[in-house]
Amino acid sequence: MFKTKFTALILLISVLVLPLEAKEPSKLITEIVNEASIILSSSDPVESKIIRLNDIAERSVDINGIGMYTLGKYRKSLNENQKIKYRKLFKSYFLKSFSSRLVDYSDPKINVVSEKKINENYTIVNTVLEETSKNPKIKIDWRIYTKNPERPLIRDLIVEGLSLARTQKEEFKSIIQNNNGDIKYLFKSLEEFIIK
Repeated sequence: MFKTKFTALILLISVLVLPLEAKEPSKLITEIVNEASIILSSSDPVESKIIRLNDIAERSVDINGIGMYTLGKYRKSLNENQKIKYRKLFKSYFLKSFSSRLVDYSDPKINVVSEKKINENYTIVNTVLEETSKNPKIKIDWRIYTKNPERPLIRDLIVEGLSLARTQKEEFKSIIQNNNGDIKYLFKSLEEFIIK
């Protein structure tokens, strides 16, 4: 009995101390796309699909990193309470925006075309959303943050050459600038979108 427990303990320890295998960015995208496709093609209610899609986003997207990037220079002027509030608002905003856009697709076919390592921190995965009777073929590049190779995270989508993170940054900048640099107006705008 003792020998069996000891052997099991040794096996457990050996598994735990083995280095974790780094996940390749293109494999991450393939897994995400396949998981989302199963959700979107299911007959589940829309609310259930949204919950499951948001779960994918929370596991696979660097929501905080994107949120701070979209603030641009204004992130430096936030106090700690404002940062906490902004992160919470941005996460809710991002998840609502993400799932509401995706839920309209019934079964998207996205194929990985190539992968290019930019540097130690970033890899671009090139994909194509296949043409359907309703939509043309769309080129989508995924900017993957790979600083932690065991947990790569999506930092941006570049759709037909247009960065969604950069577009969001410009929109937030415009809201703040049009309100005399007052960040509270951005918070208000995010809150209004969330409760719609």
